[in-house]
Amino acid sequence: MTRILVAVDGSPSSLEAVRHAVGLVRSGLRATVVLAQVQEEASFLELATQDSDRIAKAALGAGMHLMAPAVVELQAAGVPFEREVALGEPGTTLVDMAERLQCDCIVVGARGMGALRRAFIGSVSQSVLNHSRVPVTVVREREDAAMEVLGEDGAQVMADGVTPLSTKASL
Repeated sequence: MTRILVAVDGSPSSLEAVRHAVGLVRSGLRATVVLAQVQEEASFLELATQDSDRIAKAALGAGMHLMAPAVVELQAAGVPFEREVALGEPGTTLVDMAERLQCDCIVVGARGMGALRRAFIGSVSQSVLNHSRVPVTVVREREDAAMEVLGEDGAQVMADGVTPLSTKASL
């Protein structure tokens, strides 16, 4: 049976990635979905001043909480799934998880940011694409779904990566 690692972070684009995986299963692919959520590791200062076990437990709890909408989608579709939460840098940790869990492919959501912004702040999906040994599918958020959440101007920003001149509110 095929194993599909789907990166989730609670964003609309990661939920679109889950829906893409559900669509693959509905089209006849015999697969199990591995929901993967990566939490950033605590800083040195946090570890020096707080209980490290408590910090790790909180991070893992937060990861499970961020998976909740994806779990609902998979349960509603009747798609078998597993959950995996890890600590680390998201891009490389997702690639490591896929290898360790013997996944056949990775599905990630795209944030829809423009090239200039992506060059400065990096991109989890770009990191996964660059380092994965298995096929990677990057799923863009549907503009109509973005309009429901962000309104017309916000959806345009996500689609183009450029803020329209008519936008008065800052995003």
